[in-house]
Amino acid sequence: MAYDNKTYAPPPGPPPGYDDASPIRHGHAAGTDLGPLPPYHNWQEAVPDTALLPPPPVTANFSSTTGNASSDDAERAHSWCDASPLWRPARPSDPIYNRVQNCDMSHIVPLEFNGDISMHFDRWRGYTTNGNGDCILTTALPLYFALMDSPFLTERRKTIYFEIKLLGLGKSSNVDYSALAIGFVAQPYPTWRSPGWERGSVGVFSDDGCRFVNDSFGGKDFTSPFRIGDTVGLGMTFQLPAGTTAPQATLKLNVQVFFTRNGERVGEWDLHEERDAEAGGVDGLEGDFDLYAAVGFFGGVDFEVCYSPGGWLYCPQ
Repeated sequence: MAYDNKTYAPPPGPPPGYDDASPIRHGHAAGTDLGPLPPYHNWQEAVPDTALLPPPPVTANFSSTTGNASSDDAERAHSWCDASPLWRPARPSDPIYNRVQNCDMSHIVPLEFNGDISMHFDRWRGYTTNGNGDCILTTALPLYFALMDSPFLTERRKTIYFEIKLLGLGKSSNVDYSALAIGFVAQPYPTWRSPGWERGSVGVFSDDGCRFVNDSFGGKDFTSPFRIGDTVGLGMTFQLPAGTTAPQATLKLNVQVFFTRNGERVGEWDLHEERDAEAGGVDGLEGDFDLYAAVGFFGGVDFEVCYSPGGWLYCPQ
């Protein structure tokens, strides 16, 4: 192909749509009408930065991997709780309140408890027999009196705590495991249920290490199973919300639940953490009801319970 020697100059003036006085903005020449921008996603807005968001809630288990109570027992307990509202807080007399402050505790032993418990120096020692069904042992007096200990009244935080030593485990006659649970309950509570399974209760279990708050299913993964010889403790700390000096109807106390093992604080959670839709509420545990120490049992368990700070391996501040 042949080319001639002609030269071609560009047309006079600036290119169409160009304005020397206007910078380029957003990929378009200012002063031009090129139509709308492409529908690009603003990924910075569509996918927010999650670094500062709280962690997602711990997923609850549908059932335990070790052993489970019967559905009939659970349904019976639900009906019992529906017909038995929580006791209103009562102001204790000075002798009763001082007795608790001095750790002079005794227990309510249910009919379902097949075994024995007795005082040995500064702690209670007991056992349940192989084949013992689910049952709960509670203190006769509360460790937390709502009308005496609430930070809304005292303007001071309040911690309740106790420890259990697991001395031995047997085997149930119909299930190949025995277990205990350490917890707190608001009364009244069904005596054939462990703490954490019904309203107004919290518990941590030895067989699978799960924690329960009003959860009749499988609880939430929390710690490793207890070993024979372990001393475990459970505590609850109640304190005013930050910046609050007086009770207000719309406010709730901050409540932290913590767990210890052999003198070390190894786990904790906020009672008002984000919860699954299926999970039960925390009514009865927020500092507006009296709370009792509780130990749940199934099968044969040898144990010691200590309510006195002088005998604890861990000392809450």
